Amino acid sequence: MRIVIKIGTSTIAHKTGRLNIRISDRLTEIISDIINEGNEVVIVSSGAIGMGVGKLGLPGRPDDIAGKQAAAAVGQCELMYTYDRLFARYNHTVAQILLTASDFTNADRHGNFTNTVGRLLEFGAVPVINENDTVATEEIKLGDNDTLSAKVAVSVKADLLILLSDIDGLYTADPHKDSDAKLIRTVDRIDDALYAIAGGKGSSLGTGGMKTKLDAAAICLENGCDMVIANGSDPDVLYRILDGTEEKCTLFKA
Repeated sequence: MRIVIKIGTSTIAHKTGRLNIRISDRLTEIISDIINEGNEVVIVSSGAIGMGVGKLGLPGRPDDIAGKQAAAAVGQCELMYTYDRLFARYNHTVAQILLTASDFTNADRHGNFTNTVGRLLEFGAVPVINENDTVATEEIKLGDNDTLSAKVAVSVKADLLILLSDIDGLYTADPHKDSDAKLIRTVDRIDDALYAIAGGKGSSLGTGGMKTKLDAAAICLENGCDMVIANGSDPDVLYRILDGTEEKCTLFKA
């Protein structure tokens, strides 16, 4: 299988912005094992701004664009150093790709991107993709890596996109506010009713929420790619998703 795994800020970093060592260690170990089984994995990783906040010792995520860009510039170095160090333990080489919106709208640049990913996978490398936060001001203001990961999954013709977040999946209501909220196990189409139950923004260090995940699912379903929302606090969920045994997740079936 060709799998795109989106790792959210809340998965890889603590609320302080500092690296979540336990989860990142186990996550890279499992992804390495999945690759060793013969699968191809592309990672879309959030966390540059959040980890920059932690690295710089800031009290919180900056409110201004320049501050966010500065935090991203510092955090992206830390993020890639972390992936490089952790994957090297299992003899896997990582490659950094930073994208902007024009890399999807410009045919030549989009072709270069997809060709590069394809060749990296042929070489056995693990592409780690993120938005180029230091220049993509529109993404910092309004965007998210959920949509980016869906566009990447479609572009590289992935079989499956897995969004690792801080929630098990799509619920009938906000489970933090409604004790009767039920997890929706399978979705085969995106409609207004689903958007009606989607919440607002995500964690204080990230930019995503359930609405952005539904946007990502719509992109995937329209292009024949399955998508799963799962809780990244237990990295072993990746094994169970691929085995078809995970019950606490939402599968968007193309």
